[in-house]
Amino acid sequence: MGVQAKLAIQSMRGKQDADNFQELFTAYYPFVVRQIVRIVKDQQTAEDLAQEVFLTFYRTDRTVIEHIPAWLSKASIYAAYNYLRSEKRRNAREEQVEAERTHTAPSSEETWLEQDEIGQVRDVLSALDERERTLLVMKYSGFPYTELARATGVEVGSVGKLLSRAKLKFRSIYKQMRGEAE
Repeated sequence: MGVQAKLAIQSMRGKQDADNFQELFTAYYPFVVRQIVRIVKDQQTAEDLAQEVFLTFYRTDRTVIEHIPAWLSKASIYAAYNYLRSEKRRNAREEQVEAERTHTAPSSEETWLEQDEIGQVRDVLSALDERERTLLVMKYSGFPYTELARATGVEVGSVGKLLSRAKLKFRSIYKQMRGEAE
């Protein structure tokens, strides 16, 4: 048999398959929707899932399916349960996000304590000289030593020692302000 004859037969089969699919869709669509509605309890969702079932059915080689109603029934049940599982996971994620959002909101006492601590740190920083303050603020803002050296006008090799001294001085003043013994 020639190549053109095989292609002609395949195109006729393709047209027959499309016609056959249309007939199967018309005949079994209500059945598939009913199967899904029993599980998901929502008509619109059931119709959407039925569309997905028939898309899968269309892409499947129907010559290997022994009993089409049974295959559609099984596919419908799987689609419905997959939908329910995904909805359950989605709802759990949303609840977790909501719980984290409400759980992470600080109390007014925590907010006040944080603001008080920020004020104390600002007071300590203002007690330091300009170079020490600049070194500490820039270091804890993520700047590299080269930038610290350029901003303070010192050699890059001196930044580490100056930064260490500034930290010690900061710690000492902070403890004095809080009334802690050294």
